[in-house]
Amino acid sequence: MKIELQGKTALVTGGSAGIGRAIAVTLAACGARVAVHYNSNREAAEETVRTIRQAGGEVELFQGDLTDVTRVESMIKEIESRMGGTVDILVNNAGHLIGRVPSSDMSEEHYAKVLDVNFKSCVFVTKAVLPGMKAKGAGKIVNITSLAAHNGGGGGASIYAASKGAIMAYSKNLAKEAAAAGINVNSVSPGFIGQTAFHATFTPDEARKATIATIPLGREGTPQDVANTVLFLASGLSDYLTGETIEVNGGMFMR
Repeated sequence: MKIELQGKTALVTGGSAGIGRAIAVTLAACGARVAVHYNSNREAAEETVRTIRQAGGEVELFQGDLTDVTRVESMIKEIESRMGGTVDILVNNAGHLIGRVPSSDMSEEHYAKVLDVNFKSCVFVTKAVLPGMKAKGAGKIVNITSLAAHNGGGGGASIYAASKGAIMAYSKNLAKEAAAAGINVNSVSPGFIGQTAFHATFTPDEARKATIATIPLGREGTPQDVANTVLFLASGLSDYLTGETIEVNGGMFMR
């Protein structure tokens, strides 16, 4: 069976590299027109675009600070204009740990930055695409949360974990609200995913090896592992699935 997304427009936030790039490339490979969003790393985002175009896919690049609601609204209008229609598939992937800060050292600035880049961005990008989905009577929204939402994350990641937990709860409520309009809302919760800047920046090699040793499937995940799950949720194969969180962690955490 081949998943076909021809005629669909997909927006992937945080599509510069890692999980976001894998998602964008995978959706494009199945025929979707992909809007790749980035905030600051234009060079990496352009590499995502080149990869898609070299494979014959349709893609456009869009920049925006997703913590700025006005910019979010204008960016969605740009996407609708340049892509020739409203967004059918939204993948809220943009997010960041920012830094590891113990609760005893928490500042209001760090608290706000982490919540804004992870949770606020998800809420207001979703709000901006919902009218178009409701007008069509169909849509797929996939929110990227994290294993940290279940286990609290590593040291100094309390607000990051809380923001990912908020995404999970938000997704369940939105699934109820949007169901009558034919919109499916689900979450993907990655575990320890290698080949990303996240762990290269925030996880020492000793901790990485120790974590991999605890994974039942015996390896760290890849961005493609996450992208494959997102593809399922973005396709017609998941039409009777909403309000769910799919764990992609090699058995590290089981519910």
